[in-house]
Amino acid sequence: MNIGANGIKIRKRETFKRVINLGLVGICLGMEIGVFGYHWWTYFRLSLVEGLRNLWSKATIAELALYGLMLIFLSATYGGMRLGYQKNAEIVFSQVLSTILANVILYIQLSIMAHELFVVKMFLVLTAEQTVIILLYINVINRVYQHLFPPRKLLLVHGDRPAADLISKFESRADKYVVTKTIHIKEGFEKICTFIEEAYAADECSAVVLGDISGVEREPLLKYCYGKSIRVYLLPKISDVILMGAEELHVFDSPLLLTREYSLSMEQRFFKRAVDIICSLILLILASPFMLITAIAIKLYDRGPVLYKQVRCTMDQREFYIMKFRSMRTDAEKDGVARLAQKNDDRITPIGKFIRKCRIDELPQLVNILRGDMSFIGPRPERPEIIAQYMEVMPEFAFRMKVKAGLAGFAQVYGKYNTTPYDKLKLDLTYIENYSLWLDLKLMMLTIKVIFWPDSTEGVEAEQVTALKSEIDQKEASKPEGKDTFTSL
Repeated sequence: MNIGANGIKIRKRETFKRVINLGLVGICLGMEIGVFGYHWWTYFRLSLVEGLRNLWSKATIAELALYGLMLIFLSATYGGMRLGYQKNAEIVFSQVLSTILANVILYIQLSIMAHELFVVKMFLVLTAEQTVIILLYINVINRVYQHLFPPRKLLLVHGDRPAADLISKFESRADKYVVTKTIHIKEGFEKICTFIEEAYAADECSAVVLGDISGVEREPLLKYCYGKSIRVYLLPKISDVILMGAEELHVFDSPLLLTREYSLSMEQRFFKRAVDIICSLILLILASPFMLITAIAIKLYDRGPVLYKQVRCTMDQREFYIMKFRSMRTDAEKDGVARLAQKNDDRITPIGKFIRKCRIDELPQLVNILRGDMSFIGPRPERPEIIAQYMEVMPEFAFRMKVKAGLAGFAQVYGKYNTTPYDKLKLDLTYIENYSLWLDLKLMMLTIKVIFWPDSTEGVEAEQVTALKSEIDQKEASKPEGKDTFTSL
């Protein structure tokens, strides 16, 4: 069956979608820059030197361009205008956060230029006006966008893992995806190809998802879809993530990929450590008043210890004591059993709920960073006993300890507290295999968003599978990846 005509139609639709997306984003950013331009004309320029009073002076044009570039950069970093990718509430939140940060930087810059502090009220008015525009505009255009471009229809090719588990992931973004067809890999290559062609030609799907199937089974399907210009979504395996960071070499007439025996070069380790020392010192000074208030509140609540120390593992599985402000009762683990925090966990004190929500409980780890036990960015450190339990079912868990443990990382920025252990492992390996100083700086910026976005602070569900082998045995049917699956990764 010829699916070329439908493929051309889909490609044109994707091009149109991209043009509309960029146009709608441009209008929103243009309105925000326009509001800044109005305030610049009516107030800001008058508080600066005499030469800026001309409307079209070079300084005025430069300031508008600088502000525009800064707003675009922050918006792109936080995903503030990713229509069709993020949920409506997250788009609004991300764009408001981008605008606030841009205005804070602007306030500091203009105060330096004026040799005095600007009136804060004017910047609050500017931010409030821009926020109203964002709330109204994004809520309208997102509905228009979803109407013009309904969720993408997906055909899922799955293995022995229940299809419902994979479908539930896509159902969490029903505004973006809908699984309309499913087929088991055991149906065979020829039958699956015919199934895909019929669904694609009938416009019953516009992309294929290759789920939990082995590399041997996946490769011919991937080549087939690529040859037919069919979009493919792939749930990567550990080997795929490792290859993401491979270096491409051209030493003879065949492409050669290199995965190094070490994760970070000497230069990368030097600059990463320098950033850790400088930033931890600055943040310890800035955060000291909040840390003092938190310590007093914890002590007054139940007279227990302020800090919670626990053995964790960092690079090469070296053990150290991690420090946190205590957020649970003093008898939270009196039976000696390690447990992850759950939703509505009654072991967490009222003060603990607040400091966990705001991530204040993590501030003492700045000392761990200064001492060299941790870095700002890296995989979160785990307890030795939990590492042992993880490695019983996924030996690849040791790979995440190729770098120093971090205060925040890929899994914290792009996952949630209740993201499954296997998915967190893949996120951490993505960071390790794609490390750069810019990636560290970007994740630091995105951590600001994570602190204020509630999804990432949730505990695990009471019935969710964790690292514990006993729980995996009890929940065999609902585990994130089968025990036999890990051996073939």
